[in-house]
Amino acid sequence: MQAQARVASYLMKRAKSLNSRVLSTLAARAAEDPFTKVRKMIKDLITRLMEEANDEAEHKGWCDTELSTNEQTRKEKTEAVETLHSEIDQLEASIAKLTEDITDLSEGLAQLDAAMSKATKLRQEEKAKNTETISDSEEAQAAVAQALTVLKEFYAKAGEATAFVQADPEIFDSEYKGMQAGNGGVVGMLEVIESDFARLESDTKASEATAQKEFDDFMTESKIDKTQKTTDSEHKTAKKQDEEQALTEKKNDLEGTQKELDAALAYFDKLKPSCVDASVSYEDRVARRKEEIESLQEALKILNGEDIA
Repeated sequence: MQAQARVASYLMKRAKSLNSRVLSTLAARAAEDPFTKVRKMIKDLITRLMEEANDEAEHKGWCDTELSTNEQTRKEKTEAVETLHSEIDQLEASIAKLTEDITDLSEGLAQLDAAMSKATKLRQEEKAKNTETISDSEEAQAAVAQALTVLKEFYAKAGEATAFVQADPEIFDSEYKGMQAGNGGVVGMLEVIESDFARLESDTKASEATAQKEFDDFMTESKIDKTQKTTDSEHKTAKKQDEEQALTEKKNDLEGTQKELDAALAYFDKLKPSCVDASVSYEDRVARRKEEIESLQEALKILNGEDIA
């Protein structure tokens, strides 16, 4: 009984020192229960504490592995989600710009087609008018030339007849030659008209040549511009289609990755109660349990009659 009392006193002191509910409870029972029962309780408690230590060590190892793996997963998935968001933003901005560019190119092509159509119509109308003017000028020149020939022949014959009939008339100082001479004469007037028609023909042909060259240059430049715009539109349209496909894939990837991240976050919340949020750290629990086991082993020595330091 003396050893049992010493054990109860020793355990109570150690319980207060370690703030151990286990030792405190055992100390109370050691003072009341039979010697044999107290001894068995101490041995059983040592066994239970050692089993708890082993179980907690295994659980600690499992927690460390799971927390490490989960942390790596959360880190990787978070980075992947951020990267996907950035890539999606870039694709959406690029697609919006491509859409704007394609619209501008389509409007430019429509304007080019309208300008080319209008220029072609005006050129055809101008060419028809110039062709008609040139043809009229040529016909007029031919008619005036014919008239001049007739008049000149007429005046030549009239001059000969007058000279024959009116030989040395007193009222004429010279031979009569009709109204063929002088700027004010019919022949002179017709020659001026013929010259005007010739100049009109020449000017119209020159104007037609200039207009045709300007039209040809405009059409050549417009066709080059149209080809370039068409090519750019086709390339941008193809690129837009590729990026829209890539955007769809990125959004699907984001959805899947976000689910994986959410699952990792949920699992972390599940791990926290048993692996993170313990009120006493694992190291402190191990240290206290070790001291409790040592105290129980010392208590057994007291019960066995062994002196302790």
